[in-house]
Amino acid sequence: MNADNGRPRERKLLLYATGEHSCSYLDRMARTAFIDPEYPLNNDIYSSLLRKGMRRSGDFVYQPSCTGCNACQSLRIPVARFQPSRSQRRCWNRNQDVRVVTRPPSFDAEHFSLYHRYLAARHPGSGMDDPQPERYMEFLTAHWAHTVFYEFRLGRELLGVAVTDLVTDGLSAVYTFFSPDHPQRGLGTFGILWQIREAERLGLPHVYLGYWIAEAATMRYKTRFRPAEVFRSDRWEPLHDTSTPDG
Repeated sequence: MNADNGRPRERKLLLYATGEHSCSYLDRMARTAFIDPEYPLNNDIYSSLLRKGMRRSGDFVYQPSCTGCNACQSLRIPVARFQPSRSQRRCWNRNQDVRVVTRPPSFDAEHFSLYHRYLAARHPGSGMDDPQPERYMEFLTAHWAHTVFYEFRLGRELLGVAVTDLVTDGLSAVYTFFSPDHPQRGLGTFGILWQIREAERLGLPHVYLGYWIAEAATMRYKTRFRPAEVFRSDRWEPLHDTSTPDG
């Protein structure tokens, strides 16, 4: 590498764009920009990119870059100002018998079996519902990230797993999967509530929930956690969503 005054030059961080492809959420074409896969990422750099509205899937850090569309917006919860709704408080109280165990980001057959059941119940016929162990780990983990797997257990039964990145200013919810056998518990909601509480315990100001699309019904749950902020025009600003939060 070339050097000035004996110091290596800092490598530029380059963005590449995919070709157009079908949007997974809206009836239109999409394009994705992603960080050079050869760039030497680490958790601090990723934390900075996350604050700029980017997101990771496995080792790849990306952002939507669609022509004439900015529907995908990064959303985060400011932990200190979070106010749970009545139904969220009820969900929290219903799950006080759940024990949370922190596990390293390594393959676990029990986790994978639950992941398979979750996809079969929640995303049948989507192409996601027949996962392979290698693809599973490639999707959830990154070799440079500080990732943990939070287990939710009722006695010895595994109820769910929240895959979470610990970043410099918060927790980033990568993916949560849970048992389809306990719909009354609201385990998806509980997983987010628990991560908000954990961020508060750790003194971290934000929980990042990934991209949000106002028109996508499958993403509406994210705006039930209030207040929320979205990344628009190169800054974070309050989300003024007109939908009614659950009571």
